[in-house]
Amino acid sequence: MELTLCCPTLFGLEGIVADELRFGGRLTDVHAENGRVLFTGDENTLAWANLNLRCAERVLIRIGTFKAKTFDQLFEGVKALPWEQFIPADGAFPVKGHSLDSALHSIPDCQKIIKKAVVSRLGAKYGQTWFDEIGEKYQIQFAIMHDVAELYLDTSGAGLHKRGYRANSNAAPLRETLAAAMVKLARWRGRDPFLDPFCGSGTIAIEAAMIAQRRAPGLLRRFDAEKWSCFDKSVWQQARESALDLAQPDAKFDIVGSDIDPDCVQLSIENARKAGVANTVFFERADAVKRDYSGAGVLFANPPYGERLLDLQQAEKLYADLGRATKNSPMKQYLLSSDPLFERCYGRKADKRRKLYNGMIKCELHMYFKDPSAQNKPVNKHSDRPSAKRPAKH
Repeated sequence: MELTLCCPTLFGLEGIVADELRFGGRLTDVHAENGRVLFTGDENTLAWANLNLRCAERVLIRIGTFKAKTFDQLFEGVKALPWEQFIPADGAFPVKGHSLDSALHSIPDCQKIIKKAVVSRLGAKYGQTWFDEIGEKYQIQFAIMHDVAELYLDTSGAGLHKRGYRANSNAAPLRETLAAAMVKLARWRGRDPFLDPFCGSGTIAIEAAMIAQRRAPGLLRRFDAEKWSCFDKSVWQQARESALDLAQPDAKFDIVGSDIDPDCVQLSIENARKAGVANTVFFERADAVKRDYSGAGVLFANPPYGERLLDLQQAEKLYADLGRATKNSPMKQYLLSSDPLFERCYGRKADKRRKLYNGMIKCELHMYFKDPSAQNKPVNKHSDRPSAKRPAKH
């Protein structure tokens, strides 16, 4: 079955997901747009994407798209789509979605119209007027933007960031998909020592270990579409076996995470065990600003933002202390922060920056990889760079 597929992403990760599909999935028809990546494939592609994509949020099947300025247009457009190709007579098909800059802006009304249209279509196909919806879930999603409706089926169920190893987390967890993206942006594959001095629940270190061991992120969980009668279950079994064949679970790498909070260290150890990477990740209690950064390797950090933990003044003092501790370090450094004054506090400009989002928090990944002697020039406190100016309070 030829499918048009869509992977929503956190803003800033579209290009990474597109590369995952092109190079990992060996796909050619891949198009990155704002907040999503579109591609085509079959059931095998669908199963592979759910199991192997590290930075996508979920995998959707696009059922159709059409103009919808009125509820009549919405009803007729939805009714014309081939829902019976996917949803059986006993299937459950809840509806959710969003609308932006469109005449049809009432989400509850759109949900009712879409539900009514799908019932009308399936009723005509199955010869029934009532659906008990006691079978498997076929989650319908809609997006109406600029009066154009797009209808999807969600094949993932829980978001792909829910790998299955982090049942619990600390007070300010980093989404797994973003952690994996940080590692991918650094092109870290295990050749250099890895250090995360603010490990929290261990997410960045665990994602790095999974990447280095070529362990598919979806191996510990299940997906809604695995239960769908429209797909051959052997497709999913084959996809899992292929992923297991590629994994190198016995490979060892120099990966260290630390945190000043002993509860975070214990949580990280437990999460690494659940993820199956405890053999290559070491967690310890340590104060990030007192660590020794004189060795070679790569430093990854997601320090407190001031929006997540600590207040802004405390967070900025921490940045300054960390900047002094790493001032002469030969390590490449990748630090995520939402503070527009991060570089001023840290004491030097980044060699490169990447705008990313941690949930709804706008951040920048600050990258340092030049010789330390070239890095130690102080940051101009009157920099023209927009992100060096803290936004005015309203």
